[in-house]
Amino acid sequence: MSISDNKTTVPKPVQGTPDATGELADLLALMARLRTDCPWDKKQTNHSLIPYAIEEAYELGEAVQSDDDEDIKGELGDVLLQVIFHCQMYAEQGRFDMSDVISTLQKKLIRRHPHVFEAETLKDDAAVKVRWDEIKLEEQQAREARGKSKRRLDQVKAGSALMQAQDVQKQASKLGFDWEGIAGAVDKLDEEIAELKHELTDKSTAEVKANIREVEKELGDCMFALVNVARKLNLDAEAATLTCVHKFKSRFGYIEEQLELSGKRIEDSDITEMDALWEAAKRHERSS
Repeated sequence: MSISDNKTTVPKPVQGTPDATGELADLLALMARLRTDCPWDKKQTNHSLIPYAIEEAYELGEAVQSDDDEDIKGELGDVLLQVIFHCQMYAEQGRFDMSDVISTLQKKLIRRHPHVFEAETLKDDAAVKVRWDEIKLEEQQAREARGKSKRRLDQVKAGSALMQAQDVQKQASKLGFDWEGIAGAVDKLDEEIAELKHELTDKSTAEVKANIREVEKELGDCMFALVNVARKLNLDAEAATLTCVHKFKSRFGYIEEQLELSGKRIEDSDITEMDALWEAAKRHERSS
């Protein structure tokens, strides 16, 4: 709904083949058209889009790191698509529209920058951070007044599963819920791995699939325990995992390159040949 007149505005679908005008109103009309005529867009829900929003945020981060203008523009557009997609669906539900989202953001930015828009004077960025946190606390108190209860771990920010796991453990540790040293975390990891193995060992594929939710829980416990080990070592689990991802991509790229040099496609190779090239990639890493 529009904050000023308490009325939700659902964008009207654009007619015909639209031009790329660069105007927000035209983009909203284009999204409305997709929700009307595209089978995939029509079946989406706010919940079904959650993985795409997370994925696009990460891809934007990679694009910024690459410093390629075309990639950055494309990924910023993909993030914006998630915003307008959600706004379109919430408007269809009669809850709120894009103008509400924009005005809510404007109010927040003005409220959190009293040193810019009011008489407050803050001498440096550290003072700005302190004041920012004070204002966020006031906002949280206002949320509680609306019936939004607060628990100790509510301060854990949204993020990837690894990031949230490490932050949850860190906050719990501050409250005394933690092992004193790393040994307890390692023992817990061993315990969880043993439980996962129990769900997988001497089981047929059909049996594993029939019990897949239990397997999923045990796998999650293993990953959570592994994050705990990383935290106890003062390592960032997300960064460690990304390092492994980049290493895997580099080694697999080496396999593709070597196969191409021999005139072969990767689809024409087999696991024995690829494994040999994988070991060669590891040797190449050590020598370079």
